[in-house]
Order: sequence, then structure tokens, then C-alpha cells
Amino acid sequence: MDAEAARPREIARSGAADVAIEWADGHHSVYPARTLRLACPCAECQDELTRRQLVDAAMVPEDVRPLGIDLVGSYAISVRWSDGHATGIYAFRSLREECPCEPCRKALGATIRARRSR
Repeated sequence: MDAEAARPREIARSGAADVAIEWADGHHSVYPARTLRLACPCAECQDELTRRQLVDAAMVPEDVRPLGIDLVGSYAISVRWSDGHATGIYAFRSLREECPCEPCRKALGATIRARRSR
């Protein structure tokens, strides 16, 4: 993925809780709030070496939502969550690579299968 594709044009809420990003290439991603919260990349939520999830999903409310979304330089966002968590930095490149839309999920699956068959 080129750097342009991973540059957001607009970041906003989608509905009451989800996070929407319109990318510079016109692609639109909507990240479900709880899924994004559980995927927090901070050291408290993920093992820094293995990337294994450390946050207990049972401790994250089903209705968790962003209270605020702030830019981190020109490469990421930080989210202040309704459960009090606020230390994760979500890199644009990672968000774009992990877009949950159907076409992106299919493309990612095809890429992984191609790598495995080498």
C-alpha cells in the first residue's frame, strides 16, 4: 500500500459510536467502536513483542464509544474512550491495512493465502 492510500481525508464518528475514515484515495472505512477499542495497540492492551491481546474483553463495555479523537502528528490518531482508556495510538497505515469492509477483508485474505503458498 502506498503512503497516499494510508492518508485520511476525513475522520469522524459514524453513528453514535463507530469511527469513520475517508481515505485520500476515496476509500471509506468504518471501524466498530468496541472492535477498535479491543484492538488498542498500547502496551497495556497488547504484548509489545508478540502483539497478543492483554486487555480482558469482559472488562470493555459493549457500548464503549469514543469521547474524543485527536491527531497524533501526521501519522495516527489517539482515542479517548468512554471506559476511561486513552493511551492507544492508532497508526493510519495500520488502520488502513486492517479496514473491516468486505472488499478489504477479501483482499487481505488473498494476500495472506498468496504469501503462504510461496
